[in-house]
Amino acid sequence: MSTTYTVAVAGATGRLGRHVVDVLTEQGHRAVPMSRATGVDIITGEGLAEALAGADVIIDVASWHDSDQDAATAFFRTSARNLHEYGQKARVARIAMASIIGADQATAGFLAAKKVHEEVLLPGPLPVRVLRAAQFHEFVGQLLDWQQGDVAYVPALPTQLVACRAVAEELVAVALSPEEPAPGTPVPEIAGPRQEIMAEAARLLGARRGIKVVGVDGAGMPDAELAAAGAFLPGPHAKLAGPTFQDWLDTQP
Repeated sequence: MSTTYTVAVAGATGRLGRHVVDVLTEQGHRAVPMSRATGVDIITGEGLAEALAGADVIIDVASWHDSDQDAATAFFRTSARNLHEYGQKARVARIAMASIIGADQATAGFLAAKKVHEEVLLPGPLPVRVLRAAQFHEFVGQLLDWQQGDVAYVPALPTQLVACRAVAEELVAVALSPEEPAPGTPVPEIAGPRQEIMAEAARLLGARRGIKVVGVDGAGMPDAELAAAGAFLPGPHAKLAGPTFQDWLDTQP
């Protein structure tokens, strides 16, 4: 007989959070969506105690809305402390968070903010499990959205794009596993089935949108040299899950 859990999901209405709620519900668990849209603010604490009452586990997929490093860092510092404080009072068993592959090596930009997020969340007082994921398929569309006009300049850097749904399934598994990770076990990672070039993936989407995509070296991007050297690609222990970007794109309306 399988155990059912009550899981509070921070960032439940976001890109990844919606999938996490779906996966939990499909598996028979009770998902408690936490976002400002549901009256819960993990920064001010509004509604947080009420949302966590009776929760067994917190899954943290809340994110800052843009790439500004300082603002994102402040957001993650505050959210981490509040989830620990309110979660401990509610006696939840643990927090599971979604991070990004290579965040531990980042020195600038949004990934550096995620590095701080891990560093603030991991020490406790609640046990914390981390899943690092590759960039989502949807990130390619964001790159195009950020640029105006009929030409987009996208870094020709290696990536291993992954589906949000696959990340959500793995994050729920990590969060609810009854087995504690063995000491020294690498931080789990999930990525797509094969290495791709970001600019080439963007060309596939750009062709649909009538946008010409030009691959560039990424010199203006934070930690571009690290990215070019493969620092943000999955390690040998990573779980690889489909679909490829092309297969995913073929399913989009």
